[in-house]
Amino acid sequence: MKVIITGDHAGMVLRNAAKEVLDELGFEYEDVGADCLSSVDYPDYALPAAERVANGEFDRGIFVCGTGIGISISANKVKGIRCALTHDVFSAKATRLHNDTNVLAMGERVIGPGLAKEIIETWLTTEFEGGRHEKRVNKISHYEEHGCSK
Repeated sequence: MKVIITGDHAGMVLRNAAKEVLDELGFEYEDVGADCLSSVDYPDYALPAAERVANGEFDRGIFVCGTGIGISISANKVKGIRCALTHDVFSAKATRLHNDTNVLAMGERVIGPGLAKEIIETWLTTEFEGGRHEKRVNKISHYEEHGCSK
C-alpha cells in the first residue's frame, strides 16, 4: 500500500506519528506536508495530495491540520475522494468498513499522537465490507460523475 501524508503547520506531530505506524506496517509513503511552524493554508496541501490519491498514484492519504476540519473539507472537493475526519478508533474502523474512505483526516489540536497511532493503524488495516455499503458508495460516485442523485 502506498500512502501520501500531508498537513499544514499545525499537523507536524501527528504526521510524524503516522510515519511511525507506516514504518511498522511496512507501507510505502511520502510526506508532502508543511515543513515549518509558520502559518500556511491547508488547501495548498490538501488539494494536490488528494489529487494524487484520486488519480491512483497513492492508495490512501492521511491528512492533518489543527482541527482536521479544513483539510477534510478541502480533500472532499476532489472528485473520487472520500475523506473522513476521525478522532476515535470506532469511527476509523467504521469509515473503512462502510464508506471505503481513501483519506483519513485528523486534528492535531484535538487528539494526541498515541490515539492517532491507534486510529491510523485501525484505518489502514480495515478492509471495505462491501455488500449493502457498496451500493451507497456507488451513489456518491454516481453523483460525482453526473451531478445528480438519480
